Amino acid sequence: MKRSKRYKKSEKLVEDKIYTLKEAVETLTKMAECKFDETLEFACKLNVDSKQSDQMVRGAVVLPHGIGKEVKVLVFCEPEKEAQAREAGADYVGAQDFVDKIEKEGWYDFDYCIATPSMMRVVSKLGRTLGPRGLMPSPKTGTVTDNVAFAVKEAKRGKVDYRMDKTGGVCVGLGKMSFTKDALLENAQAFVDSLLSVKPPSVKGELFKNYYLSRTMSPSLRVQL
Repeated sequence: MKRSKRYKKSEKLVEDKIYTLKEAVETLTKMAECKFDETLEFACKLNVDSKQSDQMVRGAVVLPHGIGKEVKVLVFCEPEKEAQAREAGADYVGAQDFVDKIEKEGWYDFDYCIATPSMMRVVSKLGRTLGPRGLMPSPKTGTVTDNVAFAVKEAKRGKVDYRMDKTGGVCVGLGKMSFTKDALLENAQAFVDSLLSVKPPSVKGELFKNYYLSRTMSPSLRVQL
């Protein structure tokens, strides 16, 4: 693959070693910038058997400094809760009308989806479309709840839901490179701590096989705890 001059310049900063989290963040902030505000990206492979239901890794964390972009929130709820959702900052609030909009129009102009428990009988039919996009509400991430106001506020603050894929991998964005080094480091540490906190009891040894940090358009740096 042909690399750009900017990428090659950044590549010269990469040492043949395993970085600490702090070293990785500091090195990435020194790399050549793109014309847009890149994202600090986290990618890891977990020491789990993805075929075992008791080794599924899934959770959520509110990053201390948010993700650096406006989050559009869709809430499925009963009419009596609509005002609460809107006052908390929800961008879209409804029920069957939004299910129809997604199914019939292929509409996905939102980043986060919340539903009350009683609405899941309506929302469940969207599993095949919302699931692969990481948008399906779930009690495990606090996105199926009667307290829609609290859930909306958390989403707007920078809550990140994560779930390992079929290969045991997890990939998320942890903020913008325009953040300070300290803010990026705190976001990264908060996410790593959250992952460690949901380690399945049946997993023996270390949770991580490996994990990497990178900018959107940069080489990856291998990191250790």
